[in-house]
Amino acid sequence: MCGIAGFCSFKENYTSRSAKWQDTLANMKNSIKHRGPDEDGYMLAEHVGFAHARLSIIDLANGKQPMSRKIGNRLYTIIYNGELYNTSELREDLELKGWRFQTTSDTEVILVGIIEYGNEFVKELNGIFAFAIWDSDNETLSLFRDRLGIKPLFYTLRDGVCVFGSELKVLFEYPGIRPVIDRGGLCEVFGIGPARTYGNGVFKDCSEVLPGYYNVYNRDGMKTCQYWKLVSRPHTDSYEETIEKTAFLVKDSIIRQMVSDIPICTFLSGGVDSSIVTAVCADELAKRGEQLNTFSFDFAGNDEYFKANDFQPSRDRPYVDMMVEHFHTNHTYLECDNIKLADALYKAVDAKDLPGMADVDSSLLHFCSEVKKFNKVTLTGECADEIFGGYPWFHSKEAFEAHAFPWSRNIEPRKQLLKDDLLDILQLEDYINNTYETSVAETPKLPFESPEEGRRREIAYLNIKWFMATLLDRMDRTSMFSGLEARVPLADHRILDYVWNVPWDIKCRDGVVKHLLRESARGLLPDEVLYRRKSPYPKTYNPHYEGILASRLGEILKDSSSPINKLVDKKKVADFLAAPSDYGKPWFGQLMAGPQMIAYLLQINYWLDKYKIELTI
Repeated sequence: MCGIAGFCSFKENYTSRSAKWQDTLANMKNSIKHRGPDEDGYMLAEHVGFAHARLSIIDLANGKQPMSRKIGNRLYTIIYNGELYNTSELREDLELKGWRFQTTSDTEVILVGIIEYGNEFVKELNGIFAFAIWDSDNETLSLFRDRLGIKPLFYTLRDGVCVFGSELKVLFEYPGIRPVIDRGGLCEVFGIGPARTYGNGVFKDCSEVLPGYYNVYNRDGMKTCQYWKLVSRPHTDSYEETIEKTAFLVKDSIIRQMVSDIPICTFLSGGVDSSIVTAVCADELAKRGEQLNTFSFDFAGNDEYFKANDFQPSRDRPYVDMMVEHFHTNHTYLECDNIKLADALYKAVDAKDLPGMADVDSSLLHFCSEVKKFNKVTLTGECADEIFGGYPWFHSKEAFEAHAFPWSRNIEPRKQLLKDDLLDILQLEDYINNTYETSVAETPKLPFESPEEGRRREIAYLNIKWFMATLLDRMDRTSMFSGLEARVPLADHRILDYVWNVPWDIKCRDGVVKHLLRESARGLLPDEVLYRRKSPYPKTYNPHYEGILASRLGEILKDSSSPINKLVDKKKVADFLAAPSDYGKPWFGQLMAGPQMIAYLLQINYWLDKYKIELTI
């Protein structure tokens, strides 16, 4: 994984003032140096500039970027962030076409493939990626993003200039581009957040290349091209064939994503998803005589304060112990205390450039920084719940009947702390309804499906386009903030393409949540783990943590210069802080309840202050 950044303008000759623009590229690269601390590189031409910060995983000696290839008088240059998992097959095909390679890197394979086949070559890539290619002869900049948006790529168009990069902060390093938030941005933060409308960069005039798209920028402007989308088809495989194909796809994806020239590790929560990934990795490494490093996470005080509820029925530790003993992994138990958790709320904003999932983000950011001390490539169990139907709202009558995002049905907690005049301006209900209805209308359905199955498709589509995207954002920013590459093998597009069309009575046979995934992994795991009831990523239940947050928010509200005072009603916030917290009624997802609302406000205030955001509402 790496960080990429650049700019392109056909009105500007960047080489005429090369020192200025080389400094700009250096500033852009330095803003995302955490994504690639091992090496960096630059390219500056008449109408384009590229910067790259490299995290060395494959071909450590020869994979330097930007990477160029000259064909006659035509020069192609690439900067790339990601990992390709079918590199060898693609290289073999290109070699049959007469191409010869100077490196073993996937970067060179992508560049040569685009030269040979054009931009549609992206359809052949199995991986997680965001990359830019400059074609000097056609004077064309192409920006590519993987099918599920696992790797980020933001851009802005301003006065004939396209500026792009792996993170939003890159854009503000270009002269004249400032962080501005208008009504739409505040609606994203308070109405949709910590999710984000796909393609929306929240800041005014900032966008993101959509998952499954590439954008082409030339003298005619910006054009968007979709190369992948979910397609609904009749499922014709038998139950047994479905289990067999799913088992193959899951195992094949995990093994492919073990590719690395340095040691890998896994996150191991003791849940079925991370345990499947760990089991396959441990078995494959054992064949080579190697031991897998695994890591699990918990919070100081949870031994005493953990409270079982519908969302988190049990703690993870006993199941982690079981997996470690069964697969003989080299395991490290990581723990986070209250102060570290609260302090990391601000670093999480630094990583994401936006307020996020509060301590759900900050804890993962802390844990990733600890894992990086041992490994710099990890495989995770992320995205199985969205693809295989693991969340409670896949099974909830209320979610089926609600005209709302199923993870955020009640918007009152979002409104109860804002000033009345701001609520009048934002009209949050209208904004949320419009985004919800737009997504639902996009859902691919089959004409003969029942209304129940159609609604099930809608909920699944919303999860993939919204909730999964939020968690992928979280995983990318929190891991890459410490230069840790996190891979998500269960989000292989081949798995999603197949499972999307599997009927619910196979996905969830006899009411067993994620039945299809569990059956496909039968024999891999101890049954106690394989059939464990879902318990999400852990959070702290220590009441002292909430006390720290409340104290910090109280101090902020007392300071008249705090930017959040322009948005929230102090009396409403004081009443909220005085009320008892209900950990069992989240306002977003499964984990964000009362304490996380306090943390979210702390993040918003820090974000407004640090980025010196101009509000235009």
